[in-house]
Amino acid sequence: MSEFPITESMDSAASEVLRSVFGYAAFRGHQADIVARVASGGDALVLMPTGGGKSLCYQVPAILRQQAGHGVTIVVSPLIALMHDQVGALQELGVAAAFLNSSQDMQEAQEVERALVASELTLLYVAPERLATPRMLALLDRVHARGRLSLFAIDEAHCVSQWGHDFRPEYRSLLGVCQRYAQVPRMGLTATADAITREDMVRQLGLDHAQAFVSSFDRPNIRYTIVEKRDAMAQLLRFIDHEHRDDSGHDCGIVYCQSRRRVEEVAEQLQRHGLNALPYHAGLAADTRRAHQDQFLREEQMIMVATIAFGMGIDKPNVRFVAHLDMPKNMEGYYQETGRCARDGEPGNAWMTYGLQDVVNQRRMIDDSPAADAYKQVMRDKLDALLAMAESATCRRVRILAYFGEDSQACGNCDNCLNPPAQFDATESARKLLSCIYRVQQASGLAFGAGHLMDILRGKRTEKVVQHQHDQLSTFGIGADTSEVQWRALMRQLIAREAIRVDATQFNTLHLDHAARAILKGQSEVWLKHSERVSKRQAQRSTADTQLSDPQAQAIYEALKTWRAQVAKEHGLPAYLIFHDATLKAMAQDPPQTSGDLHRINGMGEKKREAYGSAVLRVVHATLG
Repeated sequence: MSEFPITESMDSAASEVLRSVFGYAAFRGHQADIVARVASGGDALVLMPTGGGKSLCYQVPAILRQQAGHGVTIVVSPLIALMHDQVGALQELGVAAAFLNSSQDMQEAQEVERALVASELTLLYVAPERLATPRMLALLDRVHARGRLSLFAIDEAHCVSQWGHDFRPEYRSLLGVCQRYAQVPRMGLTATADAITREDMVRQLGLDHAQAFVSSFDRPNIRYTIVEKRDAMAQLLRFIDHEHRDDSGHDCGIVYCQSRRRVEEVAEQLQRHGLNALPYHAGLAADTRRAHQDQFLREEQMIMVATIAFGMGIDKPNVRFVAHLDMPKNMEGYYQETGRCARDGEPGNAWMTYGLQDVVNQRRMIDDSPAADAYKQVMRDKLDALLAMAESATCRRVRILAYFGEDSQACGNCDNCLNPPAQFDATESARKLLSCIYRVQQASGLAFGAGHLMDILRGKRTEKVVQHQHDQLSTFGIGADTSEVQWRALMRQLIAREAIRVDATQFNTLHLDHAARAILKGQSEVWLKHSERVSKRQAQRSTADTQLSDPQAQAIYEALKTWRAQVAKEHGLPAYLIFHDATLKAMAQDPPQTSGDLHRINGMGEKKREAYGSAVLRVVHATLG
């Protein structure tokens, strides 16, 4: 493997590529060190939060290594939409990039293959399942034989691990490909991976000698809010109306649901409420899915209601909120999905509603899985971490970051920090509930579900209670002073603490689990949040302020957005791939008067100055009069 040492001249070259191609004045965080490592031919493992600039970590080295004669960088990417957007953005910057995927016809694919063999490409995006095909390997063999295979960049690398939140079996073929070209540098990149997933990534991708770069997982611009599920649809509408809708319309957002049917229902209800919403799930026809995704990427005010398959690899920067109507499977999934919010660094909301049935459903899916017991236990532990965060009365962000091994202080920008919940000692109620489960099974030899147990505790003589003579139990009516909402909250926590086990094979009946004994003996306390917050202090609106303080700057900003929308439509690209909102705001707040002034605009590289500089100046001058 041909390498060149990390030197001041290489650092200078990297900074020049960053400035001239991408239009940025300086690297952020670990970017400079990662670029130096990879550009010099070293392997790397990169963990960086969504919106932290992972793409630059392989795009800049790809350009540097191409300039040094090393050839093409192969980017392994799992989603067609991501490939299209990133290749479109690179082409806008004047970088020779292409992709190979199932959306192309034979002639288009053959033209890309020709460009690959002819060393005309700097980056080629390929899906993992395509990379390992005999045809693709034969092409790479030809490129490699000429010393023109420069780097393998494996994006969303957590997909290679069975412990990751989005395991994809096709990623397991990547190790064989990397070993086939053992002298070619490789890097794995992801936004979400706990310790066990990281270890598996290293093993599955052969990154034993890779230098690890772990950035902070903190997304301080995102506000985390979790509410108890009552009427989820009504709660969602109140959230959107209060936080993300004004006279000019509504913000762009993503709503995640567990099932396809639920996605369809929620999208329809949002539409009836006057919101621009569309469904997205695997059950839709491919053309419909593609059309909905394109509309979401291109429209400013759009809500996508989706299953979790949507979202990974979506680069849209101005998603102002991500709402979960159903609980994700684990903390990584929650972090990955909420990470689609506010990639532009402006304020955003991560809002979730969940209830006892969410806990039961997630436990059931794990227990019903045909996987090995060891795998199931890891998945239970991951779910428990998410439940602990959801039930916590302390800072959400501290819990999230601790899961990824990062220490932090209370953030002051989550629901628990802004409006601290009061807590009460629920140990006695927990003992009543656990005793009731024991007495019911002792009396009848049968197990029952949550609703029936609550009826017993609250002293309701329903037909079912009387039929089984459960109104004769010592636990009948001992919990009449506790509301159903509080009983359900208590059940959630006891399931999370493994004091109660849900048997999905027997109609979600509840059984005592191993942690029940300590609570029943008074050796362990149980504390709950009050269902209503004591503090009524309202948090400030957390959405990004699109209004600039200076009326003239606002007028320039709106004029530039109108011009950008027209250009994007002509090019068939999302507007943010022409210029991000932040770049337009910078030009509006400090209007460029001459072509020389354009050099100081962050996000405007040489190619974009050549392509759009004159038009930008015309828009600014016309607005200024």
